[in-house]
Amino acid sequence: MKKLLLTLTALVLSAPIMAKDRPVVAVLDFTNSTQAHWWRADVGRELGGMLANELVSTGVFKVVERQKLDAVLTEQDLGASGRVSKSSAAKMGQVTGAQYLITGKVAAYEENTKGTGGGIGFKGISIGGKSQKAYLAIDLRVVNANTGEVEYVRTVEGNSKGGGMNVGFSRNGFGGSLGGHKKTPTGKAIRAALIEATDYLACVMYDQDSCVKEYRDKEKKRRDKTKSSIDLE
Repeated sequence: MKKLLLTLTALVLSAPIMAKDRPVVAVLDFTNSTQAHWWRADVGRELGGMLANELVSTGVFKVVERQKLDAVLTEQDLGASGRVSKSSAAKMGQVTGAQYLITGKVAAYEENTKGTGGGIGFKGISIGGKSQKAYLAIDLRVVNANTGEVEYVRTVEGNSKGGGMNVGFSRNGFGGSLGGHKKTPTGKAIRAALIEATDYLACVMYDQDSCVKEYRDKEKKRRDKTKSSIDLE
């Protein structure tokens, strides 16, 4: 009997751990509700692509290829509107095989230049002083493609600063390529927000361990900080 128990225990310990099914997600074009100087028509698509890349890099998600999305995006104008109804979510899921649709909206953007030299701006061309800072907030939504219900919502923030003399051209946004600004404070803030977004999604949609409480505490801290900046009766 003892030998049998030892054998069973060894089999249990040696058995492979069942891996979780990785969520299948589709990332829609980002939308924008700010006056950010770098925003232009193709940036929403680029941000969606950047988020998709970050999701893949976690090793947690299966991300639907962009080609499968284009036909549905064109038909329903989801990329431009940022709205996902129950019917459109279900159709998107059926066509692409996605279990979840992820949308992002640039909800806030701020930048400033500080330093002894100050900053100079003329016709969209800015020359920064000693230190530049950028702040970005993205409203993230995860929609269940079967039910159309919003399952996860979070505002993620990115902050960055850079030193030295920086020259930024805002007249034509990023010239159709955010990648060319990856070393600027704006580019770094964007990347920081996207990484925070993927870490959060990996936590609540896959890991589902102690990180959930950590993000809940972080969200409470963010909300408390926001409320403290205004007078509430």
